[in-house]
Amino acid sequence: MSYSTPLAPLPLRWLISDARNDAVLEDALRRLPRGSGFIYRHYHLDDPDRYARFRRLRRIAHGRDHIVILADSALTAAEWGADGIYGSARSLCPRRSGLLHLATAHNFAEIGLANQMGADAVLLSPVFATRSHIDGAVLGRTRFRMLARHSRAPVIALGGMDARKAGVMQWRRWAAIDGLSSQFP
Repeated sequence: MSYSTPLAPLPLRWLISDARNDAVLEDALRRLPRGSGFIYRHYHLDDPDRYARFRRLRRIAHGRDHIVILADSALTAAEWGADGIYGSARSLCPRRSGLLHLATAHNFAEIGLANQMGADAVLLSPVFATRSHIDGAVLGRTRFRMLARHSRAPVIALGGMDARKAGVMQWRRWAAIDGLSSQFP
């Protein structure tokens, strides 16, 4: 699958890889609803191991019609056969045709930058406390919605998200590390 503009609807569920969910990723990818999204980070691996792990997970993900996004440069994403890239809005430029561009944002300024850079979607976080940032500041439901209204691109809720919280928030598009690694909607 390749993108110049999104050819299919942006997935509602996004599984994000991390060192702590690595052992369950194959099963998680197989159990996600068909056509979900997968963001591969795996910053903890050196380049050869990271690439080998990416190839294995991409094969499983594409077998389930999942979109596979790489947290890296557009050049690397194209070389590795990813469907898009993920990172700060600044890291998404220059735009590369054929790739979906997912920007991270945590505040109004970063939403504005994602708008300016033409992101295809924005992962807005952290909505709730997370295991990786237990004592960190969170947006909460009200601030999340206020910031999301300013995005020109679809917003994906991230940070402490799971199916129950997404339902309470009434937000259909969300991403998780733990919330999609151990349970499935």
